[in-house]
Amino acid sequence: MSLGETHLELLKNALGYGIFSCFVAFLWAPLLIKFLYRFNITRQREFDATLGFDARKHKAGTPIMGGLLVILTVAIVTIWFNWERRFTFVPVGVMALAATLGGIDDIMHVYGKERRNRSIRHVLRLIRVHADWRERLWLVLTLPWSIFKRASLWLGSHPGRGVHVHEKLLLQFIAGSITAYWIYFKLGEHWRNIFIPFDGYINIGWWIIPIIILFVMFTANAVNVADGMDGLAGGTLLITFSALTILSWLEGYQSIAILNATTAGALIPYTYFNIKPARFQMGDVGSLGLGALLAINAIAINRMLLLPFLGFIFYIELTTVMIQVFGRYVLGRRIFRMAPIHHHFELRGWSEEKVVMRFWIMHAAMVMLGLWIALY
Repeated sequence: MSLGETHLELLKNALGYGIFSCFVAFLWAPLLIKFLYRFNITRQREFDATLGFDARKHKAGTPIMGGLLVILTVAIVTIWFNWERRFTFVPVGVMALAATLGGIDDIMHVYGKERRNRSIRHVLRLIRVHADWRERLWLVLTLPWSIFKRASLWLGSHPGRGVHVHEKLLLQFIAGSITAYWIYFKLGEHWRNIFIPFDGYINIGWWIIPIIILFVMFTANAVNVADGMDGLAGGTLLITFSALTILSWLEGYQSIAILNATTAGALIPYTYFNIKPARFQMGDVGSLGLGALLAINAIAINRMLLLPFLGFIFYIELTTVMIQVFGRYVLGRRIFRMAPIHHHFELRGWSEEKVVMRFWIMHAAMVMLGLWIALY
């Protein structure tokens, strides 16, 4: 078989897996919807400020954790038909770890109790007045951790009953570290070279480890932040994983190409049921899991620096949150009416459909640009 025929066969296999996962996800989607409604795993009005908008009040009671449709379909299809210790073991494992974190957060928002953090002022007061010297010593030793917990609240809204921001960051750091270890120590020397668009490759040594961790954490959180409108995250992820399928096929990474195609296929029925009015929403279980998978699959084919293009809307959404935090705590005023930016346009009078469709188009254009850059 010639090289061209082998390349064509890989594309056929990848598309075949995409079609298969699409069919499987469509089959069991009604069962998932019924399960989520049965156990009342739905959006809770008291812990979601966006449900105060007149245009969004109807979303209260919509099932969350719809991302399980994609996560479980991808995991099962990959384990049964595309399991390879070298290339699919770690991506699926990291996806599962991030999805588990998101699932715990989703469940706690429904069934958990409200959680609070001590203020730094309260901790310092306890250090001075607590009767037990051992407790005072413990508070002194853990003071840096307490400061980190309070500072991390700047990056998120009130945690309510869910997982706190600092807990998410810690577990995402672990997921990023696993990815970095796999890339640097297991895949070989070639993966230590970073692809630089228009300039070839550059070896930066062990510095690639913190860069990988940063990209995994940033991308997972970016997808999580973008999951705020019906169809937004699903449609943009579908575009991105389709592009990753093309890139991994062109580079000859069979297992990764099939994994990306499987994910794109499973995202089709998810997006079908997530179009307004949504039958379910992705939830953290899907957004964190798929965000981590997006990052690790781009890194695995050595196209890490193209993530700002492949994940354009996600990166824009998280960047606007960071700008809003800077404006609020440094400048003392809001930069946007509300962050992330899709809510800013919503408050300016744009309909949800208008925001989602225009974001899809902008995202597709930037992904196309990223594909073009990748060919040089």
